[in-house]
Amino acid sequence: MAPFDISHHQAKPLVDQIIDQFVARIGDKSLRAGSRLPSIRRFAADYSVSKFTVVEAYDRLVALGYVHSRRGAGFFVAPRVESHANAPVRREPPLRRCVDSLWLLRHDALTTDSQLLKPGCGWLPASWMPEAELEKALRDLSRRPNARLTSYGEPFGYRPLRQQLCVRLAELEIGAEPEQIVLTMGAMQALDLIARYLVDDGDVVLVDEPGFFNVFANQKLNGARLFGVPRTPNGPDVAVLEQLLAEHKPKLFITNSVLHNPTGASLNRATAFRILQLAEKYDLTIVEDDIYSDFQTGPGERLAALDQLQRVIYIGSFSKTLSANLRVGFIVADTRRAQDLCDLKLLTSLSTSEVSERVIHAMLTEGSYRKHMDRVKSRLKQVSDTVLPRLEALGITFWAQPGGGMFCYARLPHHDDTAQLAQQALADGLMMAPGVLFCPQSGSTPWLRFNMAHMDDERIWDWLAKYRDPQLPKIAPSEPTGLIKQR
Repeated sequence: MAPFDISHHQAKPLVDQIIDQFVARIGDKSLRAGSRLPSIRRFAADYSVSKFTVVEAYDRLVALGYVHSRRGAGFFVAPRVESHANAPVRREPPLRRCVDSLWLLRHDALTTDSQLLKPGCGWLPASWMPEAELEKALRDLSRRPNARLTSYGEPFGYRPLRQQLCVRLAELEIGAEPEQIVLTMGAMQALDLIARYLVDDGDVVLVDEPGFFNVFANQKLNGARLFGVPRTPNGPDVAVLEQLLAEHKPKLFITNSVLHNPTGASLNRATAFRILQLAEKYDLTIVEDDIYSDFQTGPGERLAALDQLQRVIYIGSFSKTLSANLRVGFIVADTRRAQDLCDLKLLTSLSTSEVSERVIHAMLTEGSYRKHMDRVKSRLKQVSDTVLPRLEALGITFWAQPGGGMFCYARLPHHDDTAQLAQQALADGLMMAPGVLFCPQSGSTPWLRFNMAHMDDERIWDWLAKYRDPQLPKIAPSEPTGLIKQR
């Protein structure tokens, strides 16, 4: 088979380049039905792309009907049925647009494997969470005569919680009324509702690069075309942002302002003002995802505070700070948008859990939440004071000095593709978070996200010391090694 022309410098994503060239070869019959495609490992090595990229390309070729897979044998060109001239074009199922991020969620991020060490995960340790306080709030709620345990909640969500959120938003200098707040099942439902409301199939959406991988998956699922705005230690690169605005006229820009995931850096005031100027000039709506707000100890600007919800839709959540299981998040927007989003919420999920919302309200109003977050911030300060110097001592460099929170974005010396490193880590019993997961388009990257709250096991440090060398030890496929072996 003639070599493929795969370029890391083209605007077209690597996955699309691979798909287009396979489709062309199948179409002109240079690849005939029954022909075996190169193995994922071989294709990735031959063209210097990550295995994640090849997996996504092959899966999408299967979804489009050009290829089928045989368990244990590989991927093969599928028999083609000749189409009629007027036959409709076969469209890719939307779920395939986000298969790479779903793979992570299924296989790594949400695994219940208690023996897997998770220095790359995105949540606090279970031992840090206020389980006793949550249990007490649930017991107290169950004893109340008006607990409403069996009925639907209000369309906008539990009003006393929305009123309490107005008080908390005022502390951030964001003015809002309860009618401007829609409670959701976490931040992901909030993002999904906003995408359904504002984004049509084929619209351009801008995202942070690096940014949160599940945001990319969700927007692709809703038909968006994604373009990344490079992050700097002070926030999005406003020069690149303006270029993208002028060229693509995007519908949305989704960004973290405070304690950005994965870098841990925060927006400064000058960058914030420039972003809002560009939003006004190019008629852009900004979605400010501020789910790490309550981890903040240092400076950080919020676009919603400067804009007062004119062009900014603000999102918050208690999943990272209190409970991922209760699933309570919220959208704050101008009154018209909030009503529209509430209507959309009714159409797609009827209501959210008032039981969960009442528990959160009790934690907020009784003071236990504030005490819990004070403890969390103190512990994060202690672990960062320990973890960051130890990483530096291993020759690991940081994308930016974290300003608080649980994440730092860093690179081991000499490693240019951390996807390969993450695969090795998984074989050794560690869940790492390679930088490719935080990029809207696939490609090799030298960065890793570390969760400092999960770095208290010496086996993690032994592994990092071992693999800072660029020559990765080879592992026999049939024999588990490293941390799994030690157990």
